Amino acid sequence: MIPSVNDMGDDTHGLLKYLYGPGKAEEHIDPHLVAAWDSLAPDPGRNPDRKATLRALQILLDQPVVALPESDRPAEHVWHLSVRAAPEDPILTDAQWADIARRMVSATGIAPDGDDAACRWAAIRHADDHIHIVATVVRHDGRQARIRRDGARAQTEARQIEIDYGLRRVDTGDGTAAKRPSSAERHKANRRGKERTPREELRETVRRAAAGVASEKEFFDRLTAAGLLVDQRIAPSGDLLGYKVALSDDRNEDQEPIYYSGSTLAADLSLPRIRERWANNASEPDQGVTTDRSSGSDRISPSAARRQATSATWRAVLLIDQDEDGQVSAVIAAGGEMLDALSKTSAAHTRRELRDAAWAFERASRSHIRAERGHDRALRQAARDLVHGGTALGRGEDGATTAMLIDMAIFFVLAAAHWHGQKEHAQQAAAARQAAEHLRAAYQAAAPMYLGHMHQRGRNLSLPLQRKQTAHVRRAVPELAEQVLAEPGWHALAATLADVESAGHDPATLLAEAAGRRELDTAGSISDVLVWRLRRMADLPADASTVPEHTTAPASPRPTTKRPTKGKQRPANSR
Repeated sequence: MIPSVNDMGDDTHGLLKYLYGPGKAEEHIDPHLVAAWDSLAPDPGRNPDRKATLRALQILLDQPVVALPESDRPAEHVWHLSVRAAPEDPILTDAQWADIARRMVSATGIAPDGDDAACRWAAIRHADDHIHIVATVVRHDGRQARIRRDGARAQTEARQIEIDYGLRRVDTGDGTAAKRPSSAERHKANRRGKERTPREELRETVRRAAAGVASEKEFFDRLTAAGLLVDQRIAPSGDLLGYKVALSDDRNEDQEPIYYSGSTLAADLSLPRIRERWANNASEPDQGVTTDRSSGSDRISPSAARRQATSATWRAVLLIDQDEDGQVSAVIAAGGEMLDALSKTSAAHTRRELRDAAWAFERASRSHIRAERGHDRALRQAARDLVHGGTALGRGEDGATTAMLIDMAIFFVLAAAHWHGQKEHAQQAAAARQAAEHLRAAYQAAAPMYLGHMHQRGRNLSLPLQRKQTAHVRRAVPELAEQVLAEPGWHALAATLADVESAGHDPATLLAEAAGRRELDTAGSISDVLVWRLRRMADLPADASTVPEHTTAPASPRPTTKRPTKGKQRPANSR
């Protein structure tokens, strides 16, 4: 159950007229009163003369306000709370909604139980799944109601109502979620056949524009390139104070664009918060991280960008496990930028699920723990490189490195979910888990082509080579060996181990390192995870179709081999 306190108003009649009217899209069905401060209050929905009855209800609600001297009346006296059930909840009766309304006005301070001098209020129902409560905030004794923190108190009561009525338990919020679209905004989107409201569409577009951005100019250039209308707020001194954006086709009755400031889209999209992302040279690459760009160019190949993003994401997972809260908060926020950039530059067959993953994780990227910038540099650079690399192809090395990155991103968002859970950030933890489900779906769309090829290469290994790879697994990860060898992905791992040895590495040593870096309990397939970790750690092509087959028995070791293990053999056709 979701209660939402609306902005205070000064027009009781106007609000009642809207609630009892047809709605902006004829969505109001059978509007009627379910409860009020007085059981004899008139109900415009059940009286043939609706207009006169509505005026009578308004006069009664406003009486305590009008009784005050004009100078003592509050400028805004109309309080408005909507209470909505979850889509999966059963349809509640009028009597049940009446009980919920009474509990809400009591909890919020409008009409506490047993207070005969409380405010006047009325609860209107015009749909199966929600009610609206209208109240005037002047009490019968002339004092104003104490409604400070009414939103938080309404949320607390909603959690208890869910328990009492057996409704869906909504995760407790902490006030850092982006503002939800209003009913009017949703109805407008439905009329236009849009999946998302302008507010939601703008929030996603601005987030994508901010992913890995390194300057104000770059940020605003990206907004313009995305097709948004941008209005910058500039001080008399010439300093840029803020900005607002609009969709070109979203206009009011006067055909003027409807603008939203960055801060109203989400708290972390205000200009000061976006500036924090590149403060302290945060956009510069970490020392030792190569960008694989051609000389004199800002471009980077999509596959190289994805490899570097995979490495940066892996380091971020380790930071989440070990670092201070402020640093973890910054890393999780930067991970949201990386997911935004990945969804923006993904191929068609993974784009929808990656977009939904980034959309879900947006809620996990904010909490009350203030981000301490610094350790997020690598992930922000990864997001920047993904954007500069452009859209990846859905095949070859581009597609394979996409699967590799998605596999690592699943570990990242699950680590974020675990951290949020420890901090009792219920909504953020749930959002991260939801993002993981979308990433798993994207992985299933991206990975089978490449794992299937590796699987076939593994099956084509000679029997001596197959036995050798089995021995590597038993020696490197004895506690996981039986599970790994029984998985469908084992043959792909066997082929990768052969590739690792051909590249000059000790397969058992590298496999032990890959398995030991972090737990594998959350992996759907341990073999798949180890394949991608090994190919990244050994700098092997993610697309194994470019690697020669290993079909012959091992040859005698070359005299120049410098591996520390004695008697180790190499496949005769290895490079």
